[in-house]
Amino acid sequence: MPAVMWFRRDLRLRDNPALLEACADGAVLPLFVLDPALWEPAGPARRAYLAASLRSLAGDLPLAVVTGDPVRRVVQAAVEVGAERVHVAADFGPYGHARDLAVEQALAEAGVELVRTGSPYAVAPGRVTSGAGTPFKVFTPYSKAWADHGWRDPVDPPPDPTWLGLAETADLPDAEAEGVELPEAGEAAARRQWAGFLDRVGDYGDDRDRPGVDGTSRMSPHLKWGEVHPRTLLADLARLRSDGAATYRKELAWREFYADVLFAHPHSARDYLKPDYARMRYDDPADHLEAWCQGRTGFPVVDAGMRQLRAIGWMHNRVRMIVASFLVKDLHVEWQHGARHFMHSLVDGDLASNQHGWQWVAGSGTDASPYFRVFNPTTQGRKFDPDATYVRQWVPELADLPEGADPHDPSPADRDEVGYPQPIVDHAAERREALARYEEIR
Repeated sequence: MPAVMWFRRDLRLRDNPALLEACADGAVLPLFVLDPALWEPAGPARRAYLAASLRSLAGDLPLAVVTGDPVRRVVQAAVEVGAERVHVAADFGPYGHARDLAVEQALAEAGVELVRTGSPYAVAPGRVTSGAGTPFKVFTPYSKAWADHGWRDPVDPPPDPTWLGLAETADLPDAEAEGVELPEAGEAAARRQWAGFLDRVGDYGDDRDRPGVDGTSRMSPHLKWGEVHPRTLLADLARLRSDGAATYRKELAWREFYADVLFAHPHSARDYLKPDYARMRYDDPADHLEAWCQGRTGFPVVDAGMRQLRAIGWMHNRVRMIVASFLVKDLHVEWQHGARHFMHSLVDGDLASNQHGWQWVAGSGTDASPYFRVFNPTTQGRKFDPDATYVRQWVPELADLPEGADPHDPSPADRDEVGYPQPIVDHAAERREALARYEEIR
């Protein structure tokens, strides 16, 4: 019997259990719904990357693309090809979970079943719980339960599918991110990127915090759209015994932990996980938010990170923490403003990881950085970018400093000479102010 494979965050052929289930039914309509509720809020980088990923997938199968509300368009597609089942990988995000329930009901009214197989995670959110049967609130016990639970081995692609099509489909989206240099999209690109990283994963534990070194995997955009499944990465890591491989596995566990937390607490996508922090006094974002967004704060590592984000739609993870701390604790801007800017700008914008990364910095999330830990952006830059390679790359004015000048803290005269702004705040004073505001809510 015909079936529909509704692609969402699983834009690949290999290691795709939902696709295998669809092919086991018979001929398959490969479907992607361009949902305005997700497309319109996305920034240019994520739109352009998704468009490129869809073009890549369409090179491997005759992808049918339709535009509109999935509740209506998925049912129409299933009815048109005479499908009795629509196959998906389960979505655990706040919007996706609610959307799938609505689609499931609409399909049932048309006599069609929605079948969920797998998810974008090695261990689906809600699968592991504490001894009391409640969601985990702390990473370490979660990661132990996550590892103990384990995951299935990767699966092969379907051997020889018979594909179906629709009478009318939309063109693949034509989206560009002007001025933004994006990574190559698609399943093949993801595999190549991962293979290259495996050659140097042994150094990951040492290099991952150094933004001036090519020490991270750059797999986050590929994982965001499911061009590769984390289970595939974990299978490769399991064959290695290096500390770097173990550290990378832990980072994958963090990604799944945040997805688990968001599934258990969907309100935390917008609101405080720890509500007491909502009482914190914050400043009007109009005062400094734009300077932060543009990379014109006068703090070199902060500006380097924000300019990297504007240039390539991605930012080194250590620098993400530094710029977030600066916004929340030096500029006293509520975390949601920064999280919103990141989600708009990041090519790898993942709601769970992004929002809970910001809540970690703001002190209001799980395993949160204590609010009284206020990163000094100058010392952070010196520690993690000791040769100022990163700062000079993304703040090219600082590459022209006189010999002997400190690119992490240029003098006022040197700043004027190369056209780099003076600091917009005094870090020591703003640290004291942040701690005073914290005392008010204790």
